[in-house]
Amino acid sequence: MVNTPTYLVDSSIFIFRAWFALPDTLTGPQGQPVNAVVGFMNFVRALMQEERPERIVFAFDDSRGRQYRQAIHPAYKAHRPPAPVALKQQFQYCRDLLDAHGLTTLSSPAFEADDLIGTLAAQERGAGRPVILVTGDKDLAQLVHEGDLWWEPRQNRRLDPAGIRKSLGVRPDQVADQLALAGDKVDNIPGIPGVGMATAARLLRRTDSLDALLADIPAVAHMPIRGARRLMVLIDTHQDTVRLARRLTGIHCGIPLPDGLDLRPGPGDPDRCRSLYGELGLAGTPTAGPLSL
Repeated sequence: MVNTPTYLVDSSIFIFRAWFALPDTLTGPQGQPVNAVVGFMNFVRALMQEERPERIVFAFDDSRGRQYRQAIHPAYKAHRPPAPVALKQQFQYCRDLLDAHGLTTLSSPAFEADDLIGTLAAQERGAGRPVILVTGDKDLAQLVHEGDLWWEPRQNRRLDPAGIRKSLGVRPDQVADQLALAGDKVDNIPGIPGVGMATAARLLRRTDSLDALLADIPAVAHMPIRGARRLMVLIDTHQDTVRLARRLTGIHCGIPLPDGLDLRPGPGDPDRCRSLYGELGLAGTPTAGPLSL
């Protein structure tokens, strides 16, 4: 018997999307913005009704949850401005609503949502359950194993390992190496100047791994790649930077998780649901339960 998949949701990306997509004229009784809450909970409702997952968790980034990588590289995500207070409040409302509807949420003060998802993915696979990574972030592609899917719901784009390879040019287990070579401006991760994701993929297809590439840098000059000799010089010059970047791009799959974590949707709290919906001025007075949003 094949186990049904466990859904691991990268919550922040969908809250940010709702924040930017819906007008801030959507407000609650006290004039507080609720656009991100409305958009995110509409996404949750559609997800629960269409997919009907037996096991699901919504991972969140704690405001302190970069400590693991910032200890390695203080500039990591340091260029990002803090989230507006109104958005921070909506993040909390989203999490409160999920809890009230009996859906499991998770965050960590030291690690990011990616690391929570990576650890849960390893745990679920160990129990014989495939995972569906609900996200839009290419970084999470490194977690896809046979039987798993990377799923971007807005475009309904579902990628298995072969799909990841076709999309990014590398196997899932090479994605962190690819990101380390190319760098990631969004996260302020340094890479090799002039090396993008496509060039990084060409290098990895010929060396298999970043470790193998760095173990024989002179061999790059003889690869059938345009500008191979220049690439060799660049890699040699920036190899310490790449090694640092690789410590940032790899998702940690062995962080501590709370004891007794239950990923099955629960009955929820009807009174808490009614209270939150009233506080936010959302339509109806829903009962608890993930399918009654």
